Parts: sequence; C-alpha cells; structure tokens
Amino acid sequence: MTTPPLLQVEDLRVAYGKIEAVKGISFSVEAGQVVTLIGTNGAGKTTTLRTLSGLLKPLAGKITFDGAPLTGVPAHKIVERGLAHSPEGRRLFPRLTIAENLKLGAFLRKDTAGIEADIRRVYELFPILGERSRQASGTLSGGEQQMLAMGRALMSRPKLLMLDEPSMGLSPIMMQKIMDTIRELRNQGTTILLVEQNAQAALSLADHGHVMETGTVVLSGTGQELLHDESVRKAYLGED
Repeated sequence: MTTPPLLQVEDLRVAYGKIEAVKGISFSVEAGQVVTLIGTNGAGKTTTLRTLSGLLKPLAGKITFDGAPLTGVPAHKIVERGLAHSPEGRRLFPRLTIAENLKLGAFLRKDTAGIEADIRRVYELFPILGERSRQASGTLSGGEQQMLAMGRALMSRPKLLMLDEPSMGLSPIMMQKIMDTIRELRNQGTTILLVEQNAQAALSLADHGHVMETGTVVLSGTGQELLHDESVRKAYLGED
C-alpha cells in the first residue's frame, strides 16, 4: 500500500477578478522531498503558494494536505495544520527585533520550552541572527532578512515549508548560503515547496520540478531531468 502525498493539488484554478492566473494545475509533494515550481514572472507560481496558504480563494480544484482537504480552511488554521509560508518580499515586522519576529512565527503554540528550543535551532542554522537577536529586523541586510523570514516560518514546526523566491535580490554569496540552508533543511527531513527564479539553483537541489507558463504546468520531471532538458536550458538557464 503506497503512502499518499503530503500535499496533493488537483486541477487548481485561481483568478484575480476576470483574469485567470492559475489554469487547472495539478502536482503533489511527498513527505521529505523538495519540489520546485519554476517559470517567468506572471507564470502563476506565487499565486499558487498564496492559494495553498489560504490567502487566496480558488475558483475550482482540490487541495489535500496531510490527508485532509484545505479548501475553505482559514489561513491561521492552515498554519496550525502544519503548512507554513515564507512569502516573497519577506514581510517582516521591521520595528520588531529578530527574536520578536521569531516568536511571532510561533504565535499558535503554547509550549514555551519548545519555542525556545526552536529559536536556538534557527540561530544554529543562521548564526548571524543569534548574534543580532535584539536588532530591529528593518535594519538587517536583504540576505539577513531572508534568513529571518525562513526562520520565522520554521517556528510553527511545519510539516511542509513553502518558500517563495528566497534568493530574490541577494548577492551570489548570500544566495548560495540560502540554497545550502534549504539543502540542510531537506537533509534534516523538512518537506519543502520552493518557488525560485534561479532555475539552476532550484533544480539542482529539487527532487521534482514543475515548469509553469501563464498559469499552466507545461513540463514536469525530476530536478535532474529538467536541469538537462534542452527546452528548459534554453528558456530558463540562459543557454543557446
């Protein structure tokens, strides 16, 4: 008997007014995997994540997470069920400290000792955050803010972590640090759904990938299959 996927998306459709941004996509994420959605701006990747996290209401389709339907479930209940979202643009509370932002990521939890243990875990992943724990998040560099956004999402102890454009606007060195951390999280057993413009980096660490264009999935395969697919290399890796 096969274990069902942790996340199953079937024929998902999402619209902004009369404009359909996601046009009937289907994919799944198995526990322990990294799955990536790649594509150009406007492909529907961020819309998909926002719908999965309850911020947008789908027109149609079925979302099943950990064996239960997610459609119609309020966003805070989705976090409670174990689906966390580190959004594009980080969305930190700039006047609050690093430590305060992390504690807000655990707002649904009551286990004080567990929360403190998880804060220490975030500081182990990102030592610079531990060194600056009392610093206002708005004064951090872009890379440090991205670390904090990821750390805050981890504070809910998610079964599945969704990361939206974690390398956007970062220097090559900082981008590599973020990608190394995603690989480390996977090795620790965290399941990750990754939306990332840097297709090379995303596919290099993904178990499976899906290429999106104008709201549809046009190609799927393992990360390595897509990394070596001629059409993907031309369109997303800048190769002739």
